[in-house]
Amino acid sequence: MSLELVFDYLLSPAFFHGAVLTLLITVVSLFFGIIVGLVIALLQETELRAVKAATLVYLWLFRGTPVLFQIIFIYNVLPGFGIRLSAILSAVLALSLNEGAYMAEILRSGLHAVKKGQRTAGLALGMTRAGVMRFVVMPQAARIVLPAVGNQMIGMLKTSALVSVVAVEELLLVANQTASANFRYFEALSAAGIYYLALTTIFMVFQSILERSLDPKRGRRGSVRKPLSLIAPKSEIQ
Repeated sequence: MSLELVFDYLLSPAFFHGAVLTLLITVVSLFFGIIVGLVIALLQETELRAVKAATLVYLWLFRGTPVLFQIIFIYNVLPGFGIRLSAILSAVLALSLNEGAYMAEILRSGLHAVKKGQRTAGLALGMTRAGVMRFVVMPQAARIVLPAVGNQMIGMLKTSALVSVVAVEELLLVANQTASANFRYFEALSAAGIYYLALTTIFMVFQSILERSLDPKRGRRGSVRKPLSLIAPKSEIQ
């Protein structure tokens, strides 16, 4: 065991580049996964049977097969249909579609958690359905689903290691290739583990900040009630 070698790996351009690529794949895949999940969740609310059936097939397909299978399938099969994507694009596409299937269920549960009476009240006040969804339903649903979305974000960071199977030089592949050259697996994997822990910590802090910013009681807790003597004249208090 060599702590100096672990430190050298942490500062090496190869490991840093692998960590940045891992972070980029995670953030981009999660972003498009949330968009796909939101679209699927909204489409599940429609009364059109064909649309509902299509969303069910999508959920069944991407929740019922392994992520690794989806990455390999998209990377190796799509070129047979004339669709050629780079390894990174194939990985992001597979991760986004897979994440979208899980995000759809998370977001759908959040939308259903908002009581229908609030939507009815918004419509009664003259708001459009889109306005009710944007200003009434979405803010409340966001607070409800944020913990689950945060877990998915951390899970996506770890799942991104699977893209190494299509030769994307993310963090784990860099660590494995480095260790294979000198058989110092402990040092290389320890450096990769430190990077993963650092990125996970950043995500957890970001999630905590979002939860505090979306907390409706935050403003009330921060305010200090003034004494009655400072609000009303002394004669009125007596």
